[in-house]
Amino acid sequence: MSIEKEKLLSRRTLYQGKLLEVHLDRVTVSGRETSREVVLHPAAAAIIPITADKEAIFVKQYRYPIGKELLEIPAGKMDPGESEDACAARELEEETGYIGMLQKLGQIYSSPGFCDEIIHLYLAKDLVHTRQHLDEGEYLDVVKIPLSDVFAMIGRGKMTDAKTVSAFAMAWDLLHSL
Repeated sequence: MSIEKEKLLSRRTLYQGKLLEVHLDRVTVSGRETSREVVLHPAAAAIIPITADKEAIFVKQYRYPIGKELLEIPAGKMDPGESEDACAARELEEETGYIGMLQKLGQIYSSPGFCDEIIHLYLAKDLVHTRQHLDEGEYLDVVKIPLSDVFAMIGRGKMTDAKTVSAFAMAWDLLHSL
């Protein structure tokens, strides 16, 4: 049995902002017409920075939609025409004040049931401290955690951000060989 691809009949833009677009699509699937609510988001990059002392660098920031602070790996959306590698390098320095050697881990779709966002995941080593330069309206704290504690924190539910958990799962073998 093969899965039938849904066919777009029409699209109505409900919202278009600086970060995302929201559409209401009419589609057909298995001969039936139905609707899909779709969020379009530019791609993003997220980075696990690892210090020479085997500490992972995180950012702690308040996330308005969920009403609480989260501990996450640094990340951000790609600018128009920017490559994922360039985005990862830029976001690493902007949010943490570090530059380093980037290694691509893979990519994930954050919530493919309603959103097209793809996040490119990286590991950064050989870090050199420069300076942090946050975007206007961006507030976060940089937190270093011994790598030996990170997986236990994820297992205990102390880190619940999907890109962070996914990146550490993809980097499992690499991180355990350090």
